[in-house]
Amino acid sequence: MRLTPDEYRELDGRRITLLGMSGVGKTRLANILRHEEWFHYSGDYRIGTRYLNEPILDNIKSQAMQVPFLRELLRSDSIQIINNITFNNLHPVSSFLGKLGNPEQGGLPLTEFKRRQALHHEAEVQAMLDVPDFIQKARTLFGYPHFVNDAGGSVCELDTPGVLETLAEHTIILYIQATDEDERELIERAESNPKPLYYREAFLDQQLAEYMRIEELDYVAQIDPDAFVRWVFSRLFRARLPRYEQIAETWGYTVSTTEVARVRNAADFDELVCMALERERRL
Repeated sequence: MRLTPDEYRELDGRRITLLGMSGVGKTRLANILRHEEWFHYSGDYRIGTRYLNEPILDNIKSQAMQVPFLRELLRSDSIQIINNITFNNLHPVSSFLGKLGNPEQGGLPLTEFKRRQALHHEAEVQAMLDVPDFIQKARTLFGYPHFVNDAGGSVCELDTPGVLETLAEHTIILYIQATDEDERELIERAESNPKPLYYREAFLDQQLAEYMRIEELDYVAQIDPDAFVRWVFSRLFRARLPRYEQIAETWGYTVSTTEVARVRNAADFDELVCMALERERRL
């Protein structure tokens, strides 16, 4: 959607996709907007509740079955396990993805890790292709005139025909670019608290081979899961940057984390979008 600021202001239904690495402020913006007539569509929430719900529950049950007390209760249908995912608690999705490495440290074998990565990839593709339907549902079922797609940080990795084209056709794509200072902070935060991540398979294979060479490891099972995530995050971050930039250049617009931090309400957000549209028009 290529618009001028005036055309944007005249829209009776504004539709935005927020794109960028985890931590740049996408969900903060969406949480602000949801209180002011904007429907908040969370890609990760859709993934966890619709497309990965069963695999997530199977993973939890497999862990519970290793505890004799819980095993008997599950086998006798005496207890029920549910996926209590929320917009602000997406831990079930990341816990399903898991980390690669030593099983004694909670790591996954390479084959199982890649299986889960593939499931997440397909789930994210479907979640983004669902956006047009949810734009319609937001208005007709729930009465929200405006729509914000809080997309996952790995959308730039999908490489599936039709996904970005669909988002660009139905929404304004707004890429939130981290400043140098915020980039350093995001990397430091990720390294201090390593979390499961999605990787393109080609990227994973390349980085895994390099890590094992540097650490002089013979088997994936020798990898410290947290250590690998800490090591690979900055490489993943920098590998994604040109992908985000290409998406913004081809289909969308760019704003900075500094500009996003100034947004306090929906009016501020609209001004942010108009600023991005005007900046692109003058280039």
